[in-house]
Amino acid sequence: MFFLLLSPQELELTAVATQGRYGSSDWLTSYLLMFSDTGHNWQQYRQEDSIGAFPGNSNADSVVQYKLQQPVIARFLRLFPLDWNPIGRIGLRLEAYGCPHTSDVVSLDGSSSLVYRLSPGLRRTSKEVVSLNLKTLRNSGTLLHAEGWGGLSLSLELERGKLLLLLRQGGTSSSEPRRLASLGSLLDDQHWHRVVLERQSAHLNLTVDKHTETVQIPAEFSHWDIEQVGWITLPLHRHTPMDFHGCLENLLYNDLNLIEQAKHLIQETNTSFIQNANVRVCLPDCQ
Repeated sequence: MFFLLLSPQELELTAVATQGRYGSSDWLTSYLLMFSDTGHNWQQYRQEDSIGAFPGNSNADSVVQYKLQQPVIARFLRLFPLDWNPIGRIGLRLEAYGCPHTSDVVSLDGSSSLVYRLSPGLRRTSKEVVSLNLKTLRNSGTLLHAEGWGGLSLSLELERGKLLLLLRQGGTSSSEPRRLASLGSLLDDQHWHRVVLERQSAHLNLTVDKHTETVQIPAEFSHWDIEQVGWITLPLHRHTPMDFHGCLENLLYNDLNLIEQAKHLIQETNTSFIQNANVRVCLPDCQ
């Protein structure tokens, strides 16, 4: 096993390259690659076809570079040899390619909230996108809650490590949610997971990591306008379901960086609780 510290800060890793040991018969012919942002909690990199093994070298001098199909965010790399030159030993020269990862992170811990209220009269577009990365050890909780006119609400909720897209009608806790989509598994593994929710014309697209599910927007939802979007751990309204404990990174609503806006408000007011016409923030220190 080989261990490499990439950087004190997170990098967006895009490729790796290997060589054998210089002037020897020592090289790897296949290996596994693992990554981590802490050095303690590791995740294996898998290609889109779910194959985990990387091709290695056929001699000690040639460079074999592999471009990652999906870039990963990491500070640490581990390489596990699977096979090597039978007349030599395990030997390796390794290079990793990437760039600094720009990150705005908040922690939601049971006493925090981030609510974005859309400006009245703001012109709606046919396409709305919410994107974020999440990391948590809890297998249940409400990740996103969007409310609009007519008592309709849309939420993304973790349930047993899966992400559910739910539609509710009415403003009471007894209203039974309609499940529109379910994606992912083991999302409570303390690794970063990519989540994108897109409304485009008559469809909703939910993406979790590499997988996307498209659903038809129900008829009663097709002309619905969002009033506010919340990432919450305190009940915003009586019918708001369970809370979310964990970290959110690079939270964007139609390319508007909400975490960055919240941080600016906190710096300007020197307090962790702010409320104005569009943004309400109650956050602990970012982690």
